[in-house]
Amino acid sequence: MKSSLFSWLLRIVVAAILVQTLYFKFTGAAESIYIFKTLGMEPYGRIGSGIIELVASILILIPRTTLLGALLGLGVMFGAIVSHVFVLGIEVQNDGGTLFMLALITFLCCSILVYQNRNKMTDLLKLKI
Repeated sequence: MKSSLFSWLLRIVVAAILVQTLYFKFTGAAESIYIFKTLGMEPYGRIGSGIIELVASILILIPRTTLLGALLGLGVMFGAIVSHVFVLGIEVQNDGGTLFMLALITFLCCSILVYQNRNKMTDLLKLKI
């Protein structure tokens, strides 16, 4: 099945959001350190989530692995959303809720990508040795 323009737009949006946050995570930006210290996961949570987001963004851009990347993205963004709602608050260090909104947008886009690629779920579950 050919990928639609809409599907590519979703992939690019997700990858762009995930990749642009990597700079802050991997360089130890003050806001990232604050977030992960508040969550009790600094530095391992910051670096670990950055690595997972990098892998997810690469997998999402490869049509054959979009489903796996979108599932990873869903997991990471679910954690981010739950962290915002229950620990950090919607607004973090006067960001106007930007990080929370980016997490919601990414979660929504990943959800749509999972739905679009749901027919590949059985292939993902099969072990090919």
